[in-house]
Amino acid sequence: MRVELEETAELRFGDGSPVRAASAIAPFGDGWLVVQDDATHAAWWRVGAVTAVRVVEPVDGLDVFSEAEGTKHLKPDFEAACPVAPDRVLLLGSGSAAARTRASLVTSQGAFTVADLTPVYRAVADALGLRDGQLNLEGACRVGDRMRWFQRGNLHAGVPTMSVDVDLAALLAAVTGVGSADRVEVGAVRRYDLGAVDGVGLAVTDAVTLPDRRVLVSAAAEDTPNAVDDGPVVASALALIDGDEVRATVELPEHSGGAHKVEGLAIREETTDGVRLWAVVDADDPAAASQQLVLRLRW
Repeated sequence: MRVELEETAELRFGDGSPVRAASAIAPFGDGWLVVQDDATHAAWWRVGAVTAVRVVEPVDGLDVFSEAEGTKHLKPDFEAACPVAPDRVLLLGSGSAAARTRASLVTSQGAFTVADLTPVYRAVADALGLRDGQLNLEGACRVGDRMRWFQRGNLHAGVPTMSVDVDLAALLAAVTGVGSADRVEVGAVRRYDLGAVDGVGLAVTDAVTLPDRRVLVSAAAEDTPNAVDDGPVVASALALIDGDEVRATVELPEHSGGAHKVEGLAIREETTDGVRLWAVVDADDPAAASQQLVLRLRW
């Protein structure tokens, strides 16, 4: 594979305020939904406009959260966005703390439904063989009638990058209240070796399904000891996965400040020799506007 960075732009709302900590991007109505992992609103990006879309009610009266303000532990930490219909996106917490085991089903009509999915997260952790504090789910994509949910590994902590397949219909039923979270089937565990850069393991940050049912993932080599704390990112990459196998990996171009920490990935269009992608970057700085990249990937 070969990758080229074609465009870079800042993401800002109409009032000029930054789109913070972009953690996922998904097609949404006539635009794209960009998730902020430290806020109660997402950003609906359409040509010429970026507007706020509420995805969860305020937490203790707060709409934004940060480590500096001592509120990081309250954030919903939505790290995955799985499109389930042209006007509906399922947002999923990382599961890295008790407050992060919720989902929000968001519609382009302005409605959202939030559900506590603690039993599902426990089932995923059990299937992956993870101990308390190790779960960190950061990407999800639809593969047939299943949602493939990716665990962001951490080689320093001895946690590999893995995925499970979840019954999507049962998951949506649990979110909307017509089914039980205890009845969501979790299975088909897969483990992946994405390699390392300068001794830091690459780990999945998002995933999209290609038309041929292979999966393309973004990955970051972030030097952090656990699933909660941020650390320096030494590289980012894209990896092509076919079933259990990593078929190809390519590092992303860097910018003047170092590696782009790509945390969200979406297919903009197919091309004759590959795909053109939207990618969003989390700067790990609440004052900095998240960047939106256009990546040209050739097979």
